[in-house]
Amino acid sequence: MDRVWYVAYGSNLALARFRCYLSGGRPHGGARVYPGCRDRSDPARSEGVLVPGGLVFAGASKVWGGGSAFYDPTAPGQVAARAYLLTPGQVGDVAAQEMRRDPGGEFACDVAALLPDVDAIHTMGPGRYETVVRLGERAGVPMFTVTHDAAADLEPVAPTAPYLRWIATGLIEAHGWALPRVIDYLHAAPGVGLAWTPGALRSVLDGDAGGGR
Repeated sequence: MDRVWYVAYGSNLALARFRCYLSGGRPHGGARVYPGCRDRSDPARSEGVLVPGGLVFAGASKVWGGGSAFYDPTAPGQVAARAYLLTPGQVGDVAAQEMRRDPGGEFACDVAALLPDVDAIHTMGPGRYETVVRLGERAGVPMFTVTHDAAADLEPVAPTAPYLRWIATGLIEAHGWALPRVIDYLHAAPGVGLAWTPGALRSVLDGDAGGGR
């Protein structure tokens, strides 16, 4: 298994933001500088994908403030995501950075090593992104994402405007959606409606989505 698809569904839908995980840096509007992967190469390919499940915003992001995006594989519907073709080592390093751990460290190496054995869901710990989910295959290559264990049980929390802008940018890049569809999709996710009406979403996304800021 020399290549796998890493499936992003939050702000990493936007390539410019995801590159902060790959090559290091701070995303516009974020509060953290990422060290980057040991292998800083861009994805070999990226494709917009739809995966079964739901999107929920919960917790307290130290990068954006407000709720973070989590994938709930038990929810009805579909999640609009973006699959990046990476090496297992890059996936491990990305997952480690999600948990504020070192690229190339024990956690990163454990994630990379376990990918061939994950056939559905594997929970490594109680952390926000310590559950690895296999999402089938694309072009014969396995697809994986990371999320919170029992995401369906999380208390929804509203996300912040900078975070939503990056997600909107990624949805437009990966799926070619028009802004009204982006707004409908985001507003339907648990957590968003706690602070955002469709009109408020339009006011912060119109003119910004597509540029990540």
